[in-house]
Amino acid sequence: MSKNLIQLDNLSFSWGEKAILNNVNLTIKKGSVVAIMGPSGVGKTTILRLITGQLRPTSGTVEVAGKCVSNMNHKQLYKMRRNIGVLLQNGALFTDLNVFENVAVPIREHSNLPEALIRRLVLIKLQAVGLRGAVELMPSELSGGMARRVALARAAVLDPSLMLYDEPLAGLDPIGASTIIRLIRDTNEAMEMTSVVITHSVEDMMQLADYAYIIASKQIVGHGTPAELRENTDPRITQFLNGEIDGPVPFHYPAGELNQDLLA
Repeated sequence: MSKNLIQLDNLSFSWGEKAILNNVNLTIKKGSVVAIMGPSGVGKTTILRLITGQLRPTSGTVEVAGKCVSNMNHKQLYKMRRNIGVLLQNGALFTDLNVFENVAVPIREHSNLPEALIRRLVLIKLQAVGLRGAVELMPSELSGGMARRVALARAAVLDPSLMLYDEPLAGLDPIGASTIIRLIRDTNEAMEMTSVVITHSVEDMMQLADYAYIIASKQIVGHGTPAELRENTDPRITQFLNGEIDGPVPFHYPAGELNQDLLA
C-alpha cells in the first residue's frame, strides 16, 4: 500500500482568468504533520478546499487515499469527507448549541448511535482537550483558546484519518497557541492520523511540523523539514521565514504608473 495519503500532481487552479495555483506538486505521507505556508492570498486555503473536493482543479489531479477527488460525485465526496476532520480559523462553533451538542453534531450527522454511546464519545473527546467540565457552556461563554479546543474535539470526534487545520493558532495568546500545538501533535500520534496545517507562524511551524511546503508566486518554492528550510538560501524562502519587507514578494500590488492614474 502507498505510504502517501495525499498527492497533488501538476495541479493548477484559477478563479476565472486569475491564476491562483500553477503546476503544484505536493505529497503528504501517512502519519505526518505537514505545514503549508506562504504569504497571505497565495492559495493555501484553496489547497485545503481542493483536497476536500469543495473546489475542482483547472488542470491536474488531487488524490486522497489513492482516489481522485476531482472525479468524485456528490455521494462519493460525502463518504470521503466522513473520514476528514476540519478545524477552521475561528472554530466555527454553532452559537445556539452548547459545548456538548457542538461536539456531538458530526456523530448525529454520520451515524445512528444511541444517545448513551454519543455521550461517552463526546465526553472522551472533551476530556482529551481538557474541557469535559465545560459541557454545558455556550460558545459565548468560552475564551478564544477554549473555543478552539472545543472545535478540535468536534473535528476529531469521529476519529478521522485526516485532519485539516486552517490557521488553528490565529488570534490565540501564547498559552493558548502552545496548547493547540501540543493537542495537534498528541492527537495525530495517539489516533495515527495525518495532519495538514495552514499557518503563517514560522516558529509554530518549527515546533509542530514534520515537513513543510512554502508557496509563493502561484507555485511551491520550497519544501523540506523545518531544519532544511532554515538552511535554504532561496530568497523567496528566506524573505518569508525572516519576515523581510523587501524581496521577491513585492510590497506593491501590480499597478500602472501613479502619475497616469492621478491624471486620468
